[in-house]
Amino acid sequence: MFAHRTEWPLDPNALSRAISYRREHGLPLLDLTESNPTRCGFEYDSAAILRALAKPAALTYQPESRGPLGAREAVANYYGEGGVHVDPGQIFLTASTSEAYSYLFRLLADPGDGVLVPRPSYPLFDFLAGLNDLEIAPYALTYRDKWRIDLDDLASRVGCDDHVLHLPRALVVVHPNNPTGSFVHANERDTLIKICHHNRLALIADEVFADYALPGNSTYDRSVASGATGGPDKRTASSHAGLDDILTFTLSGLSKISALPHMKLAWIVVSGPAEERRAAIERLEIIADTYLSVSTPVAAALPELLETRWAIQPQIIGRLKQNLAELDRQLSAASCVTRLEVEGGWYVILRIPLARSEGSLVGQESGGRCEPSEDDFTAQLARGEGVLVHPGHFYEFASEDYAVLSLITPTQVFADGLQKLCRWVNA
Repeated sequence: MFAHRTEWPLDPNALSRAISYRREHGLPLLDLTESNPTRCGFEYDSAAILRALAKPAALTYQPESRGPLGAREAVANYYGEGGVHVDPGQIFLTASTSEAYSYLFRLLADPGDGVLVPRPSYPLFDFLAGLNDLEIAPYALTYRDKWRIDLDDLASRVGCDDHVLHLPRALVVVHPNNPTGSFVHANERDTLIKICHHNRLALIADEVFADYALPGNSTYDRSVASGATGGPDKRTASSHAGLDDILTFTLSGLSKISALPHMKLAWIVVSGPAEERRAAIERLEIIADTYLSVSTPVAAALPELLETRWAIQPQIIGRLKQNLAELDRQLSAASCVTRLEVEGGWYVILRIPLARSEGSLVGQESGGRCEPSEDDFTAQLARGEGVLVHPGHFYEFASEDYAVLSLITPTQVFADGLQKLCRWVNA
């Protein structure tokens, strides 16, 4: 009765069962995965947001496939403040970046074609590709003191020596990546352009976290910073929206820029060589006109909603830095848990020596040695200590020694949960 593309495993895993157990028994949970900014104690300019939504223009429906011009002009101004010129005609509004991906997958690929995506990365790509009948072709991000694109691995996925492989139709980069927090740096971008040009691939650049560079981080490369800052002490990573070498689609939206995920408004910026850009825009016009999914009240409010970022982003960046400092403080106390370097975004990765942890951890025997799975570790941590972290396999890590935490978690919850986590692992 149902399509094969929806045959997902629906049984709850061990971590989900552990969370349900805590809740059913009224036991507390310290959630170190909280990524909804509206639940993290930030102070929003509520009056400005409500005024923006009360515009008279919200009462009149004038369908436009790309979205209202005034809203697109506000997006163009956002990029202009970062030193990148974007014409409003290059911009398509969507209800979310997920929808934007679906538009682009429909535009660029036929059923059975492939899309190159980074690993580790957010698991959304698997679902979106599956729902659009495409195949995922992962390329590796590797960690050697910092995360970088494995350019040799990427080149091997498309065969960019002397022939064109037709299966991959697009290359996705996330800038900075979720969860590694790594930006696409200048030398990597140059190679990506060459690979895309040689293999006739479109570049899809997801920049939802681009405003959240961590300027005090030792691995942040100033070469990716744009010339304009847009405000005191604000450093924003350069955008792919300014690329004109190859057909490029840059995604972002209110969810992260203004920490307003519930407003449901995102966008696509189309850039690249003039003829390819024109052809892409013509086809996207029809795709977008088919759905017309953008809410008129939110689109009318977009200029003001974008302006609220000046009040909310400093709070979030302060939280990121504060929780990172607390993390480093606790890990310095002879903990066997270590953190990986992060350049930006809202997440941090911990390396936890699961293979050395025995006792209560349940795993498979291998040569007389207990080798627990991450599901076992995260589930037992949640069930026994009430601390919730994301297992690394959620993000397709190559090994089972990783956990992912949200850095926008309220500071006291973050500190208390981390203390329990470190104590439990060290024990």
